[in-house]
Amino acid sequence: MPVFEKIGSMAKILVIDDEKPIRNTLKEILEYEDHKVDLASDGFEGLEKLSETRYDIVLCDIKMPNMDGIEVLEKVMEESPDVPMIMISGHGSVETAVEALKKGAYDFIEKPLELNRLLVTIRNALERKELIVETKNLKRKVSKTYEMVGDSEPLKQIKEMIDRVAPTDARVLITGKNGTGKELVARWLHEKSQRMAQPFVEVNCAAIPSELIESELFGHEKGAFTSAHKQRKGKFEQATGGTIFLDEIGDMSLSAQAKVLRALQENKIVRVGSDKEIKVDVRIIAATNKDLKEEIKNNNFREDLYHRLSVILIHVPSLNDRIDDIPLLAEHFMNLVCEDYGMPKKNITEDALNELKKINWTGNIREFRNVLERLIILSEDTISGESVKAFAQPISK
Repeated sequence: MPVFEKIGSMAKILVIDDEKPIRNTLKEILEYEDHKVDLASDGFEGLEKLSETRYDIVLCDIKMPNMDGIEVLEKVMEESPDVPMIMISGHGSVETAVEALKKGAYDFIEKPLELNRLLVTIRNALERKELIVETKNLKRKVSKTYEMVGDSEPLKQIKEMIDRVAPTDARVLITGKNGTGKELVARWLHEKSQRMAQPFVEVNCAAIPSELIESELFGHEKGAFTSAHKQRKGKFEQATGGTIFLDEIGDMSLSAQAKVLRALQENKIVRVGSDKEIKVDVRIIAATNKDLKEEIKNNNFREDLYHRLSVILIHVPSLNDRIDDIPLLAEHFMNLVCEDYGMPKKNITEDALNELKKINWTGNIREFRNVLERLIILSEDTISGESVKAFAQPISK
């Protein structure tokens, strides 16, 4: 047995090659590296094994009788495109390698196989596969987090409005109480727009001190103020090509409002400490829990900015106005929380759902999610009406 450094983690590998000595040699080498290896003598046997077993990597010879490796590659890419295919051949050519890579192969290695090259390729393929899986899981988790759950009439109207408005670049003002899901609406407007592949940049106007909001939005030049040690791009520049979401815009200072108005009018911004205009291409979505018309009367909000922002108005109803969605929301958050905690999914009774519908949800969806999490943690396998009565409200001493 040759001696070489072990690299990579254990994987389940299928070797497809019509030459028995090569199959056995690869099996011996890869098992020495702690991989689990299955063998197939031709393309048909290889595809049969692939239909029965999930493999991390496939090593496949190109020149084989009955069905060559390129045909196997094509079929695997149709059925399991995430499986890295490493093609091997003793009759290699540039054309063959290019064809294999174009059809989806991870890599092409010529015979006689150089062991270190083979092992490094397998390690890299495994790392890439793990990254793809992690990315898919993350995307699935993010999409679940920002899913719009419910089929009540108010929510149906919002979904229909999003479908109509999202493909345009119309500015949208989203109103509603805290915790109703205004950010969710903003994200779906972006996800269903032609800008979906570009950045979605969120700015919480209420969380940024008034003296820093202009720098946050428009950026600053080095030395513009005491702590400006280097040039910095603002959120408008970061969002170029995509969407900027100005959350709680009713809390923005009047001076910042004036600059935002100018940016909307001219599609240009000026960094703090500079007089150079920078062209920006962003879609503006704003949200507030305040009555902006009342704020205008009290001279806290510019009327001209309000009219610029409110081309489309979307009001997100409170949870109390859509209690018919509580069963679906409960199911959604139960799945989400149990998955996050790595615990088996719990059951919830009809009685529990009825008790949840009786609660005055002043904190809306945000409060509902927290209560479901509390019920999942404190209840037994089933969440009952008694569980809701016991745990939905703050526990007294």
